[in-house]
Order: sequence, then C-alpha cells, then structure tokens
Amino acid sequence: MTERQTSPAAEGTKRPQPQAQKERDRPWLMRTYAGHSTAEASNELYRRNLAKGQTGLSVAFDLPTQTGYDSDHILARGEVGRVGVPVAHLGDMRRLFQDIPLEQMNTSMTINATAMWLLALYQVVAEEQGLDAEAIAQLQGTTQNDIVKEYLSRGTHVFPPGPSLRLTTDMIAYTVSHMPKWNPINICSYHLQEAGATPVQEIAYAMSTAIAVLDAVRDSGQVPQERMGDVVARISFFVNAGVRFIEEMCKMRAFGRIWDRITRERYGIENPKQRRFRYGVQVNSLGLTEAQPENNVQRIVLEMLAVTLSKDARARAVQLPAWNEALGLPRPWDQQWSLRIQQVLAHESDLLEYEDIFEGSHVIEAKVSQLVEESFAEIERIQEMGGAMAAVESGYLKSQLVASHAERRARIESGDEKIVGVNIFESTEPNPLTADLDAAIQTVDPAVEARVIKSLQNWRDTRYQPPFNHPRPCKALERLKEVAKGTGNLMEATLDCARAGVTTGEWAGALREVFGEFRAPTGVSSAPVAVPAEEGSAMSEVRRKVELTAKDLGVGKLRFLVGKPGLDGHSNGAEQIAVRARDAGFEVVYQGIRLTPEQIVDAALAEDVHAVGLSILSGSHAQLVPDVLDRLRDAGAADIPVIAGGIIPNGDAEQLRAAGVAAVFTPKDFDITGIIGRIVDEIRKANKLDPLEVPA
Repeated sequence: MTERQTSPAAEGTKRPQPQAQKERDRPWLMRTYAGHSTAEASNELYRRNLAKGQTGLSVAFDLPTQTGYDSDHILARGEVGRVGVPVAHLGDMRRLFQDIPLEQMNTSMTINATAMWLLALYQVVAEEQGLDAEAIAQLQGTTQNDIVKEYLSRGTHVFPPGPSLRLTTDMIAYTVSHMPKWNPINICSYHLQEAGATPVQEIAYAMSTAIAVLDAVRDSGQVPQERMGDVVARISFFVNAGVRFIEEMCKMRAFGRIWDRITRERYGIENPKQRRFRYGVQVNSLGLTEAQPENNVQRIVLEMLAVTLSKDARARAVQLPAWNEALGLPRPWDQQWSLRIQQVLAHESDLLEYEDIFEGSHVIEAKVSQLVEESFAEIERIQEMGGAMAAVESGYLKSQLVASHAERRARIESGDEKIVGVNIFESTEPNPLTADLDAAIQTVDPAVEARVIKSLQNWRDTRYQPPFNHPRPCKALERLKEVAKGTGNLMEATLDCARAGVTTGEWAGALREVFGEFRAPTGVSSAPVAVPAEEGSAMSEVRRKVELTAKDLGVGKLRFLVGKPGLDGHSNGAEQIAVRARDAGFEVVYQGIRLTPEQIVDAALAEDVHAVGLSILSGSHAQLVPDVLDRLRDAGAADIPVIAGGIIPNGDAEQLRAAGVAAVFTPKDFDITGIIGRIVDEIRKANKLDPLEVPA
C-alpha cells in the first residue's frame, strides 16, 4: 500500500485531531525560609535566590529580634544571627532590603510577638524607597503574627495573652485600611504538628485561634461590620505537611470546609471569595532525620505533593526545608536544591493542567468528613472553656500537645511507627553528602555577634546625626507607652518609633513596662504516662536503676534539672525528656524556656539536683553550655554531671565533651528511655558508684 492509498476500513475513520493546549494553572509562590548572620549577608542571599527563580521572600529573624531584645542583651548571647537575621532598627531593615524593590515583592516575615514592630520597619523602608500612601496600599506579603502557637510550641512570646491579642487586632485594623493587600496574620498550625498535634488537634487549635482573633477584631469596634468580609479575606494560614500523604491532603480539604462554614455561619460572610481558605505550607521539618539524611529528600517531595496535587486544596505558597536541617543550618546550595524540587514539579510535570484529580473519591471523602466532624467537636470543647486564649492560660492546649507528642515518641521507640534509617533499615553505605559533616552545613562565624553589637552601639550613638537626623526616640517611646495604657490603636505610635530610630529592644521594653511578660504553662506536670513500666520492659529497668541509685546516694528521689538556656523556645525535646524522667522515677525540675546560665545554676544549687540537662536547638550551645559548666565549678558543684542535647554538629559535640560535658545527644538519639538510663549512669559515675548491671 502506497502512502496515498487507504484501506476500506480506514476510509470511514476520522483522523484524531490534535488536542487544544491545556491552560496551565499559575504556580504557587515559591519561597525558601532564609536569613542569617547580618542584614548585609541575608540581603545577598535573597538577591541570589530571587535570581534563581524564587518568586517570594520568606524572612527568618534571629531569636533576639523575635523576642524583643537587642543584640547586646544578656539573653541574646550566643543567639545573634544564628537562626535568622538580626534586625534591631530601621538601618538594619534598610540594609536587609537594599536593591530589592518592595513594591514588586511578596514578602513573608516569620515574626509574632514583635510583628507590629517589624511591619512598621518594613513600611518605613518602603517609604524611603519612594512609595507614597497609594503605593504602600499595594504592598503584598504576610506577617505571621500568631501568638497562640508561640505559647504552645515555639516559645517566642513576650506579652500576656490579652495584650498580645490587642497587638494583633490593632495590626489587622490598620492593614485593612492602609495595606489592604497585606496578610496581617498567618495563623500557624505548622509548629503545632511539630509539637505533637494530631491532624484533628492541628485543625481545631488553628481554627480556635482564628475565632479568637476574628471575635477580637469584630468586638474592638475598629472595623465596621460591613468590612468584616475584608478582614476574613486577608486571614491566611501556615500549615504543616507531614509524610502521611493521604491524611495530610485530606486535612487540607477539611481545613477549607471548616473555614468556609465558620466564616459563613459565625461572621455572616456571604462572598465565597472572601471565605476562601488561603494557606501557605512549610513541609514537615520534625520528620527529617539526622540518620541517613539523604532520605529526607524523598520525604520532602512526598510532603510537598500532599499540598499541591489536589487543586481544590492546593497551597498558595510553598517553602521546603533542606535535606540537612536535622544536622544544622542549610547552605545556599541546599536551599537551591529545595527550590529546584518545587520548580521541577511546577514546570516539568503536567500537574497544573488538570482539575482536582481526587474529586469523587469515596476514600478521600470519608476521611475528610471524619476530620471535619472530630475537629468541630474539639473546637466546641475549646469554646466551652472560653476560647483559645482561656485554653492557653489554663494549660489545656499545652498539656494536650505534650501528651500527643509523648505518644508519638513512644510509638517510634516501640517500632509501631516506622522511620526508615532510624528504627528500621538502619544499615547504610557511607554517605558522600555527609563525608565531611562540618562542611555539610552552613556555620555562622562567632565573630558575627561582636560585629552586630558594635553596629548596634554605633546606631544608638549616631542616630541623631546626619544623614539620618532621627528625632530623639524617647518622645516616641513615651507616646507608645501612653497609647498602650489606653485603648487606642498602637500601629501609628509604632511607626513613629520606627521613624525615630528606636531599637527593637527599646520598643519591646516600653511595652513590657505596660503589659508585663508571660511565662507559658509547660504542660509537663499534667502529661499522662506515655511508656508504662511493664515488667521486663526497658522502662522498668531504668526505673530500677533510678531507685537503686537514689538508695545508694541516701536520698528519697534522684533530682534532675532540665534547662533551656538562651532564647531557643523549641521546647518539645526538653518536655519529652522531662516527662520521661518523671515517669522513670526522677523528681524533675523544669522551669520552661528562656533562662540565663546564671538562673539555671542557681536553680540547680537551690534544688540540690543530681544532674543538669541542657536543651538547645538554636546553635548557641557553644557559648551557653560552657558558661553553665564554669558557673557550676565556681560554685563548688563541678561534680554535678551536665548533659547537652540539641542540633549539635560532631565537632561541637567533641568540644563540649572536652569542656566537661558528660554526654551529648542529638536528633539521631530517638530512644528517650535509653537516654534517661544513660543519665543515671552519668550520675553514678560522677558520684563514684559502681555501674549497675542491667539484664540483656
């Protein structure tokens, strides 16, 4: 048959026509959470990431900035520039965004207690870039500004719940009028999951926070009822996506249904666009492992798919952690790898060409319905307590999270919850990615802190001189305090402080004078037993060691102090150690977060403890742990063993042991019961007692 001939069967058959090109959805905003060392170094990193195709900025601030301290405060020691960029004043914010046109940016700022202050600095920098009031109204971005989850999981809170809610309310009212495209709050369930929340708890606690915020805005009288739709439309959420792919995708669909119902029924929002559930995602860092860290890449991809595959539950912005975050601070190359993961999915696959591919699945629908029903039941329970703020102050929310996390840790230790490379398939080939562990992560030069402090002191000395000529800040701070004592909106007074050259510590210090500070409940004392001491179990043997050692020392109970020095508020690990030590028979002294080495040593001496455990995840261990050791020696208590835990690189761990630390534990040490047993061994060694034989 020649090319021009056809068979009889083919004559009646139409040639298939080429399909019209499918219209692709617009990709989500792609961000990497970044910032370290100094404003100048972070600015260089941002411009480099934008040049690589990143479509939004996500600013990580250091812990002093997040907790309202200047870099030279005693609590800031060892923390400056570690987990983010230090921003102490307008000059730092200027340098952070130098040569980055803010009118073209969508900037996310992970900032909570000091959110109003950082937004004010951002607006003033935009004004200095030449933006008038009309252009300021077009600025796009997000301030996280969710203080409830700080009380529960992340620990960068400053003020009590009432004043904190007022700061949030004032910001929302201000942005609705002056920056209507800005998201003034990003209700954050991300850290709730990291603190142990189940999907139902994550949904219920985040929605209860949203209800508390919206009720406060509505009742403040600052926003008329007819504009409540504009408020609801600017509320965004920041959600965690874990490795349980189906459950996480269903969680997002449940979130959307619940938000739609609450905003329609409770606040009377009729416009479906205003009721839309708007959320960004950071996929789960809690599940990233120090052991076989190369496995983290596939975990990150799977977690990203949970919030991108389903069109009806697709995130508006995604930021991915790096494969090596369980080891330390990621390098620019590691962050680039995470950005490229997003870009391959968005631009090489056909994901964005289709409608929701899970629509009509009875499996998905059943799971979503279950999550909706159970979440509403928990939301109702919290409302009966008086709402989210009352549930924070009573300790209910925190104790529930500590208990859930303890149950999860127990499942991992028993093997019921399997983690590849950690408690299953542990054998491995040598890893070329971590052949040189010290080179596999970014390190912050310890000299950075001294340079930042010198720059801060120079700012204080010269802020009144040309070319800045800021008015003296004392007048702006006095006005801020006067407004805080009344009921007026605090945003304009805060903007005046920014323009006057006030520092972060001065702004927060003025409000501390009026509002006071808040120490959140730890949830440890009320947490139930997670690992029972059944006969023959590892826990029963550790309990036996604790009892025998107490008897050998002639005391009723061994006493163990768990301390969180510095500003690192990630207390999940410390809480789990405290709960397990309690269950093993220790008398545990745990005073929560944000303590100086001096306070920790004073408590150790006052309570006559037999061991001190220090938990630090922020990188400040190199300075703060030796300080505790020195103070114990000076007090004549060098025989109290000190144990350190956290994200501690190998080289640092060796230095800590050389300085006198009895033992160092890192994320690879997941067996908490085993850790408690090791602590007993160190107590016996320090007191020159013979080792105890434990049955195999």
